[in-house]
Amino acid sequence: MTDNNDPLIRRRTVLLGTGATAAALTVAAAGTNKLTTTENEAGRTAPVAATAVCTLTKELTEGPYYLDGALVRADVTEGKPGIPLKLTLTVVDNSTCAPLNRALVELWHSDALGEYSGFVGNNGHQEPDNGTFLRGGVLTGSDGIARITTIYPGWYRGRCIHIHAKVHTNVTLTSDGSFSGGQELHTGQLFVDETITTAVARISPYSTNTVPRTTLAQDGIYGNGGAAAGLMTVTGSTSAGYTGSLTLGIDQS
Repeated sequence: MTDNNDPLIRRRTVLLGTGATAAALTVAAAGTNKLTTTENEAGRTAPVAATAVCTLTKELTEGPYYLDGALVRADVTEGKPGIPLKLTLTVVDNSTCAPLNRALVELWHSDALGEYSGFVGNNGHQEPDNGTFLRGGVLTGSDGIARITTIYPGWYRGRCIHIHAKVHTNVTLTSDGSFSGGQELHTGQLFVDETITTAVARISPYSTNTVPRTTLAQDGIYGNGGAAAGLMTVTGSTSAGYTGSLTLGIDQS
């Protein structure tokens, strides 16, 4: 089951700038995506979005694998095997570029075999399914930053590697470790340059995924959109793990 043909949900305008701090963002800079490069372990360079580039864009589809009741936690791995991925996501108000304090950034994505918790088997692999692995969210601090530890995602049929994201404000934390209420202001997806994914795909357990891989260029939802569509700045290696960053500017109106 893929989300290739899922209709776009709400069409809020969102400002995305990769690798920038809130103070460096300029709303007026809705120009061409500039690219810089980062080295992967194969010695090739992978284009990533440059610091302080701001681009207005629309949300991306939620897809079929969202579940309510995500746990509020900074580490969502639950022991799932894979290459470590540490994310730094900065949330700002798109009209002022001021950081949003206590915005909840929620993520969910597939494991190394392309299976989502709560839906294991949809990508052709059988494994234990507790309904919570690789799902969770964290509140931003006064600097607007949410830091989440996960693993590099795998792929499933018809989609390139990606991470789903939502941003909520004014949520209430609940006694079971989840959250309720508030306003859901953004739904999007996070992407990684293809040269990095190519290196990851050679490493176990990713290499044991039996489903053909869709590349970033082939993915109809990403649409070669660069930072405007959620392309993160990602550095690191398959041996040391990766770090990824992105700044989300949210329309609160």
